[in-house]
Amino acid sequence: MRTFFSRKKKSETAVSPEQEKELILNDTASFHVKEAYKATRTNTMFSIADKGCKKIVVTSSFPGEGKSTTCLNLAITFAQTGSKVLVVDADLRKPTVHRKLDVQNTKGLAHLLGHFNEIDEVIVPSKFENLDVITSGHIPPNPAELLASDTMGTILDKLGEKYDYIFIDTPPLNVVTDATVLSKAVSGTVLVVRQGVTHHRDMQDALGKLEFANAKVLGMILHGVKENQKGYYGKYGKYSRYGYSQDAYATYEQ
Repeated sequence: MRTFFSRKKKSETAVSPEQEKELILNDTASFHVKEAYKATRTNTMFSIADKGCKKIVVTSSFPGEGKSTTCLNLAITFAQTGSKVLVVDADLRKPTVHRKLDVQNTKGLAHLLGHFNEIDEVIVPSKFENLDVITSGHIPPNPAELLASDTMGTILDKLGEKYDYIFIDTPPLNVVTDATVLSKAVSGTVLVVRQGVTHHRDMQDALGKLEFANAKVLGMILHGVKENQKGYYGKYGKYSRYGYSQDAYATYEQ
């Protein structure tokens, strides 16, 4: 199955906090963007057979492929169904979720893992209904070890009692092992790649790491496939993986 959706293409260079916020779904997002994220939501729901809370890791092969934005937008779309949703920023090396949601990052996951705070002390309500967030907190010296610890598993179990879905933003697979170790404790993993940025061999390496860890890969989201105006028509649109225009498209596949 596959889902296509469009996003305005941003510069490949670093963007400002304000530009980061513009990429997050809101009331002014286009019809095609909203509908495509809804289709992605449906595909994800049908891909997970777990009962109770569904925990989903969102990662990429390298930085700059849109994983954090995708993680947040998927979480927002799930929250719109009335489900209780939590985003956990498990990128304890280069966190961005707090900036994108415009929340404080004074305490978060690192503080939980270090036993400095309790769960209820680090959960922050977002401006989106039914969506909470746990930011990264202060960057620790040993992220991989903390994420692979029994404490992390216990935290996810406790959070699973409070939420229907937990989306976990992690560092890129081909840079550090953090996402790999977390993939064993969740319902599935979504890999984000970007047209013109992600090399095919890098994607294969990332998938190989997940396969070696016996992770369940729910699908792939491809960013940056620009759409030709001839690639769609009508009110609901006809999407294409190919062509070039001002909009960047993505596809979810399993």
